[in-house]
Amino acid sequence: MSESNLLGDYVRARRELVTPEQVGIPVSGVRRVPGLRREEVAMLAGISADYYLRLEQGRDRNPSAQVLEALARVLRLDDDATAYLLRLGADKPRRRRRRPRKETVPPGVAQLVATLPLPAYVEGRYFDVLAANALATALSPRLVAGANRLRDVFLDPAEQALHPDWESAAAGMVAGFRESVGTDTDDPRFIELVGELSIASPLFSRLWARHDVEACEGALKRIDHPQLGGLRLNRERLGVGGASGQTLVVYHPDPGTDDADKLALLASAMSVTPQMRPAG
Repeated sequence: MSESNLLGDYVRARRELVTPEQVGIPVSGVRRVPGLRREEVAMLAGISADYYLRLEQGRDRNPSAQVLEALARVLRLDDDATAYLLRLGADKPRRRRRRPRKETVPPGVAQLVATLPLPAYVEGRYFDVLAANALATALSPRLVAGANRLRDVFLDPAEQALHPDWESAAAGMVAGFRESVGTDTDDPRFIELVGELSIASPLFSRLWARHDVEACEGALKRIDHPQLGGLRLNRERLGVGGASGQTLVVYHPDPGTDDADKLALLASAMSVTPQMRPAG
């Protein structure tokens, strides 16, 4: 991970994922590099090969929006990835490294999570679980305040077993994490987490090197629960007002389905009113 050349690292990683065939370049003989060559990207984007080389090496850090949009087109970036590329190329003043900031859930949101009759938790900017209700913990014992979703998905076999398509889920989580962090990579919490996972998980290391970016949005989630069996739940992600980077995550079934019955059974089996799980 290079903090000093985020733009160059990103375009290089994405260049290596685009094949010549995808952009209409005929291939003959053996190519020594994966994906596109630098000069091919430059030609297709309408810029000089020397200028593109400077961008990739970090010697030119403020390209115009037109250049970045041309690169996004050549690199086949979607809207989320294009917006991320534009943020990387924005002119930003240098900042001193900040001390870690403790993320605190607003009291009203904490009360809401505790009383919701659905599995719910609050996730921080670095995918730390900041608050969770008892039904969320019944869905996954790792959904407790103080846990980290990335660490659990990549390092805990029990969490992986909950996801029938866990490698796909892990890839989406990494892409969402990069979107969440954006260009703010000087936070010690970010550096610690990425460093730990890069060493401990070869899968994380490979996915992180791809530089995929994807906005964290609502989605249909499949869960293999050890007591309930297969579950299909809608996952909603709602920004927490007044708490930058925090997200309220709620799981809910479609009404009148077996999934709704199973979730109701899980709630009744707890035989207690969901309580807040405090951090620490």
